Amino acid sequence: MTLAQALLRWYDRHARELPWRVPPNSAGKSQAGDSETKGWLADPYRVWLSEIMLQQTTVAAVAPYFMNFTETWPRVEDLAAASLDDVLTAWAGLGYYARARNLHKCACFVADELGGIFPDTEEGLLELPGVGPYTAAAIAAIAFDRPATVVDGNIERVVSRLFALSDPLPGVKPEIKRCTASLTPNERPGDFAQAMMDLGATVCVPKSPKCMLCPLSEPCMARAQGIAETLPRKAPKPERPTRRAIAFWVQRTDGSILLRRRAPKGLLGGMMEIPSTPWREEAWSEGEVMSHLPYPTEWRELPGMVRHTFTHFHFEIDVWAGRVGRESEALDDSKWVSIDGLAEEALPSVMRKIVKHALKLTA
Repeated sequence: MTLAQALLRWYDRHARELPWRVPPNSAGKSQAGDSETKGWLADPYRVWLSEIMLQQTTVAAVAPYFMNFTETWPRVEDLAAASLDDVLTAWAGLGYYARARNLHKCACFVADELGGIFPDTEEGLLELPGVGPYTAAAIAAIAFDRPATVVDGNIERVVSRLFALSDPLPGVKPEIKRCTASLTPNERPGDFAQAMMDLGATVCVPKSPKCMLCPLSEPCMARAQGIAETLPRKAPKPERPTRRAIAFWVQRTDGSILLRRRAPKGLLGGMMEIPSTPWREEAWSEGEVMSHLPYPTEWRELPGMVRHTFTHFHFEIDVWAGRVGRESEALDDSKWVSIDGLAEEALPSVMRKIVKHALKLTA
């Protein structure tokens, strides 16, 4: 029995049930088969959507977002017909917001240029906005049963241990991909990729791997050498810098709050925000802040600080609060929103932290 066959036999018994997944294709069926039979190929739209959401995000965090998206927009054409603002609002809290912008852009491309049909090859999938090599391989394998080499974080861990690859990430990635390609079967490649993901998520876990339960424990070179828990090794990460800003909580006498839309490109692009100074590493002096105040009114600094961590830096925000008359007009790229309406806005997590902080101290 080959390694792939042993893993697929394990997967047929232990596959995780996930909202975007179909049962194991142990019967060799496809979408042309009986709807009551195990093994239908997954809907490319659902595979694509889940893979974009799962980038840098856990399964537990993604599941409710996936369910909401597929209930609201069950087909790629439905997602394409939605406004970007609606998509960003539905995405709020999931992070890495460039994914949401590319998601909508890709949906529009597939719906408008490809008649709602996703390409069925890695090469074709790579032409889609926001689809990189990993995502293209995952869709090709899982949705179209193409023998593509799929390598996510879980698979990196499994393969580095199977082959005892001791060089650190990220430099060892090409070798991991080469080894994964050598294992990928021509039959059931989509199930094989998902089986590797499941093995890494449930058995070959980062700490205290459950080698006694692993269907690949015998050929695992790292287990034999007693180094499984140390792999994959990672190069030291540089220390994250800290950026700082002053956020302006502006409340009109009718109770509405000023929100501003961020530039379409860059970090949190296109999302709504509490207006603020630019973000920088140096602390802000009171004199510097004055030139960034949105309205000439009386301002007070709220006690405490809001802290948030992005992938590449820590963020510290002081909040200043001010009140203006109900006749005050919104500034460019800004709008007034009722406090109750804040929940419906495309506010990223850091902005929701600022809202929570300000509401607590100004109520």
